[in-house]
Formats: sequence, C-alpha cells, structure tokens
Amino acid sequence: MAAGTYTAQMAVSRWSGRWRLYVVLLGERSSQWPEYEFDGCAVPTVAARSRALNKLGFAFTVGAVWTWVEDSVVAEDAASPVVLIASVSVREAGP
Repeated sequence: MAAGTYTAQMAVSRWSGRWRLYVVLLGERSSQWPEYEFDGCAVPTVAARSRALNKLGFAFTVGAVWTWVEDSVVAEDAASPVVLIASVSVREAGP
C-alpha cells in the first residue's frame, strides 16, 4: 500500500446489527480508529460509504474498488455464522 493510504473496512456491528465503517490506523488501538455507523440494516450504497468516509476525513484513492471477504464468528467452525467484511483503499481527504 502506498504511503499516505489506509484501509477502510465495513462490517455489521455485533452489538447494533447495523453496518459500521471504520478506517484502520496501524499502531493505534482499534478504539481510536475513526468510525461511522449507518442507519438501518441494508448494505450502504457506494455513495453513502463515500459520504461517511468524507465525514471521517477520508476519501477513496484513485481507482479504489471495494473487495468483500467472508469470515466466521468462531474461527475454523464450519457451522459458525458468516461475517462479511468489505475493504477499500482510502487516503486522508484534502481541504
């Protein structure tokens, strides 16, 4: 990843059941990462994700594409509920 770029991720919050977007800041505690929780349970549109990132002070990098991966609540348990995590490359937004 290029200098000055970060990874933004989005997943459903275990506590609220709503989609939560956060920017991973390496070297910082996850409680310090900028985050935004969307209203409702529908998957947020790309435009809604962009607006949320802007509110957090970030923007998509040029050519950024969202990727989705599957995880599980309980590692290595095929019967465990699936968790979908989306990620995209972002940069700090300019003035």
